[in-house]
Parts: sequence; structure tokens; C-alpha cells
Amino acid sequence: MTPFLQIRGLAKHYGPVVAVKDVNLTVSEGEFMTFLGPSGSGKSTTLYILAGFERPSEGDILLKGQSLLQTPSHKRNIGMVFQRYTLFPHLSVGENIAFPLKVRGWSKAAITERVRQMLALVRLEGFEDRKPTEMSGGQQQRVALARALAYDPPVLLMDEPLSALDKKLREEIQYEIRRIHQQTEVTILYVTHDQEEALRLSDRIAVFSRGVIDQIGTGEALYANPATRFVAGFIGDSDFLPCRLLEERGGEARIALASGQTIAGIPLHGPQQSADSKAKGEALLMLRPERLSLSTSRIDQALDATVEDITFLGNHIHVATRMADGSLVSVRLPFGHPAAEGLPRGQAVWLSFEPGSAHVFQ
Repeated sequence: MTPFLQIRGLAKHYGPVVAVKDVNLTVSEGEFMTFLGPSGSGKSTTLYILAGFERPSEGDILLKGQSLLQTPSHKRNIGMVFQRYTLFPHLSVGENIAFPLKVRGWSKAAITERVRQMLALVRLEGFEDRKPTEMSGGQQQRVALARALAYDPPVLLMDEPLSALDKKLREEIQYEIRRIHQQTEVTILYVTHDQEEALRLSDRIAVFSRGVIDQIGTGEALYANPATRFVAGFIGDSDFLPCRLLEERGGEARIALASGQTIAGIPLHGPQQSADSKAKGEALLMLRPERLSLSTSRIDQALDATVEDITFLGNHIHVATRMADGSLVSVRLPFGHPAAEGLPRGQAVWLSFEPGSAHVFQ
């Protein structure tokens, strides 16, 4: 069976600068795929190549088995929604949505019906005569989404469409985008640097770093089994402690911390030697703040630290602790957790965790 959308060996060079290199990706029809990464990681460049706004230096893009590279952007029939809404300010909402349909030669009756359907889809019935300047940012973005979907494109590209909105409005529009995706089953490729947004919206996430995809998977898979240190630090919150790899057995590590304390049974990531080797070297222990337990009573095999700061963050409490070697370790406790009650700065505490919930990176 021919894959719906394929990106093969994609690369883009701007003189000596490599923006994208050897990007490979297969997207299923109806999938919500998010490109996640920091600024300059290559995610938007990849999206622009898909849209036809940029030509790749190498590689190919195939939609239903047919290359798109020789097809001009305006003939690819791909929808696009940008951070800036790019609505025509002199046209009404209805006229904005109708514009791509007029360009494609739809009849007046068909355009009227389609505009009505699109306004209902984005829940803006009765707004067809308003100008974009008379609407909020969230409403304008919904109009832009309706316009992009009006001609029923096989693929919808969205480039950081919500980054200009405040947090509450952003979350509301995220819900609307998810609802619209489920209702229309359009294939969406979505670019963001916001990990929470990616986790809320996506079926799968491609994590970009320095022009390449570090890892592709569901949000749960990327969080639980990060393939690289970059993915581990970018998906979810994490702390990294320097350690020394003492031994590797079947993909699990035994390490020594700066204090001399040893811990075994931690999943190991990096170039592994064999099922049972004596590989040694500098490494990093990654801990998730929400997977740590905190106690004011001494616990064997726990990490000893001192409370440096406590911050109330609504549904949870963030406790910043400092180990003897100077390493900072964050602990996230649910609101009302007894361990956080009356916890003073300077308090000696012990931090414990299940080895399987941590990771070691070479």
C-alpha cells in the first residue's frame, strides 16, 4: 500500500548553513503530526518545503506516491495557517473564507453553502459580515482555519498558529483545533516550539534538533523512552546529574554519583557495547521531578539534599533542592501533599525514585 505522505532524505542548505539534513518521515492519512523543536531546528523550513515556498537542496516529498517538487505551491492544493492570520482586512469574514473557492471557480451557490458550513465548523455562525479587525485574535485564527479548510485540502499545514495568543485563549483554540481535526479527519502537519501544545494536539510528534529529527513517536512514548538527551530534556521537565557509568547489563546501567553512591537497573541510552560489558565513562543521570519522592527522614539508598526554594504553582508545588556536589534537583509534589507542609528552606531531605523511571545518557 502506498504511504499517504512521505518525506525522503530532505535537506536544505543556505550557502554553508545547513537548515535541514536527511529528514525522513511517513505520515498516515488523517494523522495529526507535530514538528516540535526550538527555534532554528529546521521544523518550519521542512514545512515550507512541503508547502512549496522553499525548494529542497536534496530529497523528495511524495503525496499518494506522486512527487510534489515540480508542482508550484499554488497548485499543490495544500492548506496553510500561519502565526499571523494573513486575512484580507478589506474583506468580510465570509468573503475571506470564500476567496480560495472563487479562485478555484466554484459556483456562487456552492460558495455560499460552503461558507455556511465552514462558519458552523469553527463556531462563528453570524460573523460572516464582520471585518477581521472587529474580531479577537482567537476568532481571527478560527477564520483563517476555516479559509484553509474551505476547499477540502488533503493536507493542512500549520506554522505556530497560536503563539501570538495568551495562554487561556491558546488552550481554548487548541481544543477547537483538536475537535475540528477529529470532525474533518484532514491530515495536519503542525509546527510548534511548545511541548505542552504538541502533547495536547498530536497523534505523533517529530522532535527536531539542529536540522534533523531526533525521534518520532507518541507523546507518551517520547516521555517514557526518550532516545536522546535532547528529547529527554525537551519533552517534559527533567534534571540531569553528572555520574560515571560503571557497568552495562542488557541495556541497563550501574552508575556512581559524585557522592560515591551507586545505583543499578537504570535504562541506558547511547552506544552500547554488548549484553554484558564493562563499559565505563562519563554519563548523565536524568530524573523526572514528578517521579521523585521526598522525605524529611533518612532513607537508605536515597539522595540526600537540602531544600533551597519552594514555589506554589496551583495544582502542584515545586521544591528546588541542592545536593552536596552543587547539583540542583527539582521535585514536583501534588498540592496538599503532606511532605510539603511546613517545609522550610534549608531543611535536609532525602529523595528516592524507582530506577526504571530514570534514564542514563552516555
